[in-house]
Amino acid sequence: MADTPTGGPVLAIVETGRGDYGLQPLLKARESGLRPLLVTDDLSRYATSQAARDLIERTVHAIVPADTRDSASVTRALRPYADSGELAGVLAVIDYYVPVVAETARDLGLPGLDPRAAHIARNKLRTREVCAEHDVPAPEFHRATTRTDAVDAARSIGFPCVVKPLTEAASIGVRLCRDADDVAAHFDELTASPVDMRGMPKPGGVLVEEYLTGYELSVEILTTGRGPQVVGVTDKALTAHPYFVETGETFPTQLPDAVRDMAAGAALDALKAIGHDFGAAHVEIKVTADGPRLVEINARLGGAQIGRIVQEATGLDLLRETVRLHVGQEPDLTRTRTAAAASRYLTAPDSGVLRGFDGADLVRRLPGVLAVDLYAAPGAEVRRARSNADVLGHLVVRSDTPAEAARWAETAALMLTPSTTAAPC
Repeated sequence: MADTPTGGPVLAIVETGRGDYGLQPLLKARESGLRPLLVTDDLSRYATSQAARDLIERTVHAIVPADTRDSASVTRALRPYADSGELAGVLAVIDYYVPVVAETARDLGLPGLDPRAAHIARNKLRTREVCAEHDVPAPEFHRATTRTDAVDAARSIGFPCVVKPLTEAASIGVRLCRDADDVAAHFDELTASPVDMRGMPKPGGVLVEEYLTGYELSVEILTTGRGPQVVGVTDKALTAHPYFVETGETFPTQLPDAVRDMAAGAALDALKAIGHDFGAAHVEIKVTADGPRLVEINARLGGAQIGRIVQEATGLDLLRETVRLHVGQEPDLTRTRTAAAASRYLTAPDSGVLRGFDGADLVRRLPGVLAVDLYAAPGAEVRRARSNADVLGHLVVRSDTPAEAARWAETAALMLTPSTTAAPC
């Protein structure tokens, strides 16, 4: 493991994302003079290449095995570091582990989110229930535990409707259903497995929701000792229905100040309703003809490239400042740049075998292109995207204004085309 200053503070990171994005928290902790621990139940999840293994070796002070589905196991694994006075904080950047980290921080006397708020944010049904109690505008909803119940709820709410799991992330399992047959089939699909993508037990049933007609934004917030600080509002682009795959973001929003402020206000109301009192939040909002309405609360940093485009636009490294917050330091939210940035994600046009990506050489001729990262290699089996987990790559562009950044990013995404052939029978 990495050579780090003897006696420096330790930050425990409980699981993380895959690839370059997932390893960033380790790098930020190391760059901040901390000794990062990676708490995991399966190191092979991250050591997927020699480059990843080398990065882990360079940055991680120690690998700490634990059942990361269980806060008691994580607390036991970290207790020696806490008892020695080395452990300064514990952090999760993945939705599935936010409640575990909140409970661990409470049990070890470390900075952290109220565990009740963490559990509410993690469960979409509880979010809906609590926000309804506080009159936060949101879609009509019903939890269905049988196929018949789901179909009846959909008929009552009205078609089309949205059917989703209660505790997945990355838009996994979220689908627009246009009739009773769609609802019944999707209910069966969502309830076929008792565990989620990370192997955690799923609550029974599904959530049937009113379909909100409007466009989607996200509000990036960091709650510190001075209260919730709105970092900004992000424009989001999605694929065509029936799925809700994110195809890109632009920061800051191109929308009028009045719309931006209404969306931010709705996000703050939602966080207040659930008792969110610490750390990052990524709150998704639909702007409808009747005003902003809550989609969901994520009690963590915005995923994918949102942190990157915020930093490119403002100079503010949200991940670094979140790391500082979790070890008891005051984050610095000073902006050092006034610009804009946009990300776009690449998805397969059809399911099959990836032949490759056309146009990478052309994209790099465009102004402001900062990154072109391709995750999938030729020969990989791919499918038409159904969730954010099916994304094949991304690009990032910076420009002077959000409108320019968005246009250049869209141009680049149109030029960089994944091509597939039919999978063999």
